[in-house]
Amino acid sequence: MAKGDSSSSNAAAQSSSGAASSGGAGSGSGSSGYTYTSSGENSQGNHYCARDYGSSASNQNSYHYSNTDGSYYYSNPNGSTYYNDGNGGSSYSRNG
Repeated sequence: MAKGDSSSSNAAAQSSSGAASSGGAGSGSGSSGYTYTSSGENSQGNHYCARDYGSSASNQNSYHYSNTDGSYYYSNPNGSTYYNDGNGGSSYSRNG
């Protein structure tokens, strides 16, 4: 995993996080201290999942998405982000 600055990760999130529509599984309780808040898939087959980790998490509303081109993005409960472009390139930011 290559380290990168948060600007490349955040740009990827902004351009792709809105790609999937809501209307997925809805909310539910996870076994790892989180609650599913939403998930779904858009007409292009891109998937997203959002989770609430509660008030003790740096990023209470974490999410990830994965696209049919193999790229994916994680916004983690500790505030870090990770982006993989699906072609061997990736970026990581500790502070989100």
